[in-house]
Amino acid sequence: MNTRQLLKCALTVVTTLSLTTSSVFASVQATEKDYSVAESLQRVFETVAEKVKPAVVNISTVSEVKINHPPIPPEFRDFFHQFGFPFPEIPDHFQMRALGSGFIVKEEKGWAYILTNNHVVSRAKVIKVKLSDGSVYRAKVVGRDPKTDVALIKIKVGNKKVPTVELGDSDKIKVGEFVIAVGNPYGLNWTVTHGIISAKGRHGLGLNPIEDFIQTDAAINPGNSGGPLCDIHGRVIGINTAIVRNAQGLGFAVPINIAKKVMNDLLKYGKVIRGWLGVYIEDVSPELAQKFGVKHGVLITKVMPGSPAEKGGLKSGDIIVEFNGEPVKNVTDLQLKVINTPPGERVKVTVIRDGKRKVLTVKIGQMPGGTSVASVDLMGKYGLSVQKLTPELRKKLGVPDWIKHGLLVTSVKPGSPADDAGLREGDIIVEAGITPRTMKPVRSIDDLVKALSQAGDSGVLLKVIRGEGVIYVVLKPEE
Repeated sequence: MNTRQLLKCALTVVTTLSLTTSSVFASVQATEKDYSVAESLQRVFETVAEKVKPAVVNISTVSEVKINHPPIPPEFRDFFHQFGFPFPEIPDHFQMRALGSGFIVKEEKGWAYILTNNHVVSRAKVIKVKLSDGSVYRAKVVGRDPKTDVALIKIKVGNKKVPTVELGDSDKIKVGEFVIAVGNPYGLNWTVTHGIISAKGRHGLGLNPIEDFIQTDAAINPGNSGGPLCDIHGRVIGINTAIVRNAQGLGFAVPINIAKKVMNDLLKYGKVIRGWLGVYIEDVSPELAQKFGVKHGVLITKVMPGSPAEKGGLKSGDIIVEFNGEPVKNVTDLQLKVINTPPGERVKVTVIRDGKRKVLTVKIGQMPGGTSVASVDLMGKYGLSVQKLTPELRKKLGVPDWIKHGLLVTSVKPGSPADDAGLREGDIIVEAGITPRTMKPVRSIDDLVKALSQAGDSGVLLKVIRGEGVIYVVLKPEE
């Protein structure tokens, strides 16, 4: 075959391949129905964005970070002084600014309430909230819950109508569902991204003491924290909380059902109420399951003395397989079941003990320390510390017998609202209320916290015992 014949053959092959390829590509064409489906999905995302974005807020905070300096040797100071120079002052703190997101969940009596992450506002001295219309407000913390990384803040909007989101049901979501995230990543306000629910019930990440995360591949970046994760109907099913560094498509959100309980408790009690069993537990490994003859459950390694578990008859070595008739899958599953059970409720706990199935009745207690976060926040705002009036304190201070209850003021910060109100160390707060008619006895810190949380800008009226006399003061929040 000569050169001319070889070129002719090659040209024939190329022409044939070209015609074949063209026919293949020509056969792949989107139909009107395909475009209609794509446009329908696009309209869904557009609708959710338009519905949710107005209720999403930008949160900017200013925190004060203290610096612990090592002691400075005297010779360093002497070196400067001998040349006539003052020793340079070294700052002991600096201000740190941060950004986050949040969303308005309700409006009541001139206040707009906003859900966000605890880590967005936990150390903030100043919290500013920017709404979608550009208006900026200074926010107050209603309460925080570090265990779930959820916080509730509020802004005074007066008669202004603000948009709110619709809260969904995170227990009903399924892996594979479309989701939309809205927030302010890197300060890029009201950014919308979408993806799917990648997994449910993620725990063991070491981010929070209580973990039951929704995992999503919707793009989440620094600044998204506290923003909403929504379903295709625009209902919020989670609070965007965390990302995995150096990874793509790994974002985590706190289920909205967990956040709703935190919010409702903070509004009603000024703290988060959680059930408590009082046991140390660990997951049942396949090896342990085979030894104990069970398929699922958690092993009790220790029972706390005086706890609800001990009073209910639970013992170390028991394997809890059911809680109130529902199977117990793992440690996280049992923790969530217990903390969501109201304190005081009696539940049936099924255990395997010595190879035998045993059903015990346990009265759920209240998790210790549940008041600390909200109480500290509110007390810190007003600049006073208080302590319950115990029999020992009554005897030590010589409190008259006619004073049956109250809180002892142990310190008052100079220049604080408590100082401005005239409160002093040694005062005993016995009643609190918004008006004289609504005043109620103050028997615990929780009573005072509740009164302060309900008072708003008008302040709270306090009945105070000072020495042998009685005075009334009005305690208002800081301007």
